[in-house]
Amino acid sequence: MDKFVETASLAWEWLESIAQCSQTKQPDIEGVTRLCATHEHALANEKLREWMVLSGMEVRLDNAANLIGRYPSANPNAQTLLFGSHQDTVPNGGKYDGILGAVLPVALIHYFHQNQIEFPFHIDVIAFSDEEGTRFQSTLLGSKAVSGTFDPSMLDAQDADGVTMREALVAFGCNPDLISQDAYNKQDVLGFVELHIEQGPQLEQANLPVGVVTAMTGIERHTLSIIGKASHAGTVPMDMRQDALVGAAQVIYMFDQLCKREEDLVGVVGKIANYPNGVNVISQQTDITIELRSPNDGSRIKARQEMLESINSLMAQYNLAYRHEQTYEQSAVTCADSLSSVLSEAVSRSGITPKHLYSGAGHDGLAVSKLTDIAMLFMRCTDGISHHPDEAILQQDLVAAVEVLNHFCLLIKAKQQ
Repeated sequence: MDKFVETASLAWEWLESIAQCSQTKQPDIEGVTRLCATHEHALANEKLREWMVLSGMEVRLDNAANLIGRYPSANPNAQTLLFGSHQDTVPNGGKYDGILGAVLPVALIHYFHQNQIEFPFHIDVIAFSDEEGTRFQSTLLGSKAVSGTFDPSMLDAQDADGVTMREALVAFGCNPDLISQDAYNKQDVLGFVELHIEQGPQLEQANLPVGVVTAMTGIERHTLSIIGKASHAGTVPMDMRQDALVGAAQVIYMFDQLCKREEDLVGVVGKIANYPNGVNVISQQTDITIELRSPNDGSRIKARQEMLESINSLMAQYNLAYRHEQTYEQSAVTCADSLSSVLSEAVSRSGITPKHLYSGAGHDGLAVSKLTDIAMLFMRCTDGISHHPDEAILQQDLVAAVEVLNHFCLLIKAKQQ
């Protein structure tokens, strides 16, 4: 592990440097804000391009504003192993979410280049332009483009200033009409590996620097409008009320208990709006959002069915009407055993006990799974915090992650020879 300390220190230095490419000027206090196809994105790409060239890589910008560095094989017709993650952030986010998975692989390639380590396949590191969807409210732009699943209608999405995605990409030096031509060919790709901070506490609790991801969660979202009858809070007897807010409280409690029954279910009622929202008025209508997640689609669908049956029963019990709509669904994506088993062996060879866990968040791998087999390595983050200025990592964990990815590449190389 000691021979990777220098590489990890280089990655640490680069991560600190690229954190300054932000609309907020004090990343440790205000966090990092870096949105797709902005001045800050361009500054980040300049740094990444410099580091990629320093590491012996060929660099190009595709038409979806993805920056792609290639460590070429001596065989120009070789297949390509992909690494990568996103450069963009949520507003006032952290210094590591996404960008870690672009910077650390480049540092690893720098190690390969310095030590003249060659591979029978190309290695591409992709800094995806937009995963969070903060600017245009359209997620996974970069990874969908690479995977050949980009929907051109996304180009009409507007940011808060009315600038369309198409206009922003053109100003960034891209030709959005050619995005479909930038997709990789499936037969040319060996697989995709994404390094990402865990965004949760499990690795920290287990005192482990890294873990192997088994699946990325499935997600669904619902809106529920509960309709009662507004009236004077002091004059209507309790047993005669049609109180929409009370009905919503029952639904929230029911849903919380439902999600706590199974280990692989999580859910939240994230938004609530109440009308007329008066201090002495029985609520006439309460609107809530419901989000349900699980890496097991069967468990999620079963929970949804039970949730809807319970809502129907509760509304009848409290003499309330309701309107329900499912507004979003993303199926779970399972990481490929063919890659994950190699990643687990790489963890073991690094002297670390392999821990397997699923991701409760979405990642670029969701889109790339349409192109090729995927694997994912989580790295410990302090207190499981992400999407926040307090996001933090340990430099010693960078050392571990570099060593694991080094072993992974060498194991894939051995399989190719």
